[in-house]
Amino acid sequence: MSNDLPHHLPELGFVTVGAQKLRTAVWRGDGGGRPVLFFNGIGANLEIAQPLAEALPDRDVITFDLPGIGGSPDPFIPYRPWWVAKAAKTILLEYGYDEPVDVMGVSWGGGAAQQFTFQYQNRVNRLVLCATSPGALMVPGKIDALSKMADPKRYMDGEFLKQNFKTLYGDEPHGAAAFSERMTPPSAAGYFYQLMAMMGWSSLPFLPLLPHETLILAGDRDRIVPLANAKILKFMIRRSELHIVEDGGHLFILSKAQDILPVLQSFLDRPGMSEPVASQPAPTPAA
Repeated sequence: MSNDLPHHLPELGFVTVGAQKLRTAVWRGDGGGRPVLFFNGIGANLEIAQPLAEALPDRDVITFDLPGIGGSPDPFIPYRPWWVAKAAKTILLEYGYDEPVDVMGVSWGGGAAQQFTFQYQNRVNRLVLCATSPGALMVPGKIDALSKMADPKRYMDGEFLKQNFKTLYGDEPHGAAAFSERMTPPSAAGYFYQLMAMMGWSSLPFLPLLPHETLILAGDRDRIVPLANAKILKFMIRRSELHIVEDGGHLFILSKAQDILPVLQSFLDRPGMSEPVASQPAPTPAA
């Protein structure tokens, strides 16, 4: 596949990790910004990262579908966060990203981003955590929101999502359309395995060991991951800063994009551990 695609059209491919085939996407930036490795939320297919890629036109944005999510085949066996981190590293290497990248994770993906940053510290420049927690030892969300989160129906029924959007996420229902238009329903196995992957996992033991500059973004109306969790992350990660999104629910990255984008860009553009590297041409994995 050509590397000359416009930034808003991702290069799609597949990378095999062990016996598991994963669908991948790279949005090519047109500047010299450091690439961003993005970990999505539970059940979320890679197309949901489209607005992020469009908001960061000077950077490559790399993401992938987990087993049974989006275009990736169902999982063969259960997996754990360390495997997700290993898969992400394999994808980066397959696409030719040898230098440190900025890492960003949303919700469930925030846990994966923490694991990747700890597991491969020398491959990370900066870390961005959105609407996420330290894992099993977290302050739980509202029971009515969590009960609906356990059901993948929100990915399969647009009307159900619209009716329950505020209960689920704490955001106004007008955000449902932007979310649902890019959704692909996960398989039952894919959703269940991803849900179980974080069972019993916690980042609290290793968070104080992370040396990376970290931006923590949290909504004050998040019904799934309450704001208290962001404050725990802020306390545990020594080089971290917390930005609270006013009137932001769990999907503030979409509903409050205009508010958080300047904060995100300012953080990523800040001089850091090393000078930003230009996006490098890389081979595209075979489909």
